[in-house]
Amino acid sequence: MAKRTAAAPKPEGGISPRQPCPCGSGKRYKACHGRAGGAADVIVTRPFEGLAAECELVALREFVPSATARLPVREGREITLATVLPMASAALLRSDDQAFVGLQVQTRSGDVSRDLARAVEWVRTAEPGHTLPVVGPETAEAGTVPARLQDLLDPDAELDVELHSDFSWWIPGDTEPTGEVALSLERANAAIMPTERLNAEGVKSAYWVDAGEKAHLRWVRPEPEERLLAALARLSARGELALGEDSRYAGSFRAHGLLVPVWDLDREKHAREWEQPAAELGARLAEALESLDAEPLDAAERRSRDGLRGRQITVR
Repeated sequence: MAKRTAAAPKPEGGISPRQPCPCGSGKRYKACHGRAGGAADVIVTRPFEGLAAECELVALREFVPSATARLPVREGREITLATVLPMASAALLRSDDQAFVGLQVQTRSGDVSRDLARAVEWVRTAEPGHTLPVVGPETAEAGTVPARLQDLLDPDAELDVELHSDFSWWIPGDTEPTGEVALSLERANAAIMPTERLNAEGVKSAYWVDAGEKAHLRWVRPEPEERLLAALARLSARGELALGEDSRYAGSFRAHGLLVPVWDLDREKHAREWEQPAAELGARLAEALESLDAEPLDAAERRSRDGLRGRQITVR
């Protein structure tokens, strides 16, 4: 009779070593936060998954220059989420007691969500005038799982994004910037590309950007990559992928597990002039996505999909 191996005991938190780690890494608990020495530094490819604000978080982290939004934390002081903070800091508590957490920062782990959660927890207890330059390395004890953004936020809350033409919001109204902050403010303002968020029915997380010689529409999409590619290919095969005669589909890039299609636009047109064409494209795309369940791609659409796939790059 074969000798049975005793089951590994569950740790105090009740997590089996063979279960997926709650941090979202995709590894078993015993190979991640349950191992001696703490968490393994694994890459979480879709760090904001499970949050209604996922697409906006990706946009604000990757390409929106100057924007803020109230972070929907479940408890504690009110915190403002920002694209960039002075000197690319991870978090700060201004002298007027306003708390900020930055998205476009250097991270020290493979999980952006966990790094942002560390910044949120830091700013909750910070003193006015203090800054967190970078999020520090993993310091949790073995057998514990550090919080992620999903643990701290209302998962169903959207972000009410406010775009800014410069970074003057860095400084309280009665304060004059000096030293490194003044220099950082000047450099940041000089690097801003004019950006507008499109507001139309069925259009979310879509941003018009004036890049100089041409303008672009960058639209963060929540669908799984292969399904979205198939729907885009269906529209492309029908000649319905553009936003009109003054636009063309340029390609797409991957960012934090999501696909971001990009269109080149005539920069002579104002951003608001693209809202209706974007809404119409969104409706066509929704119809194409729905049709995939009943109608697989035909030969022409598969060739179109292969062509679209060849025009992809990965940002993160």
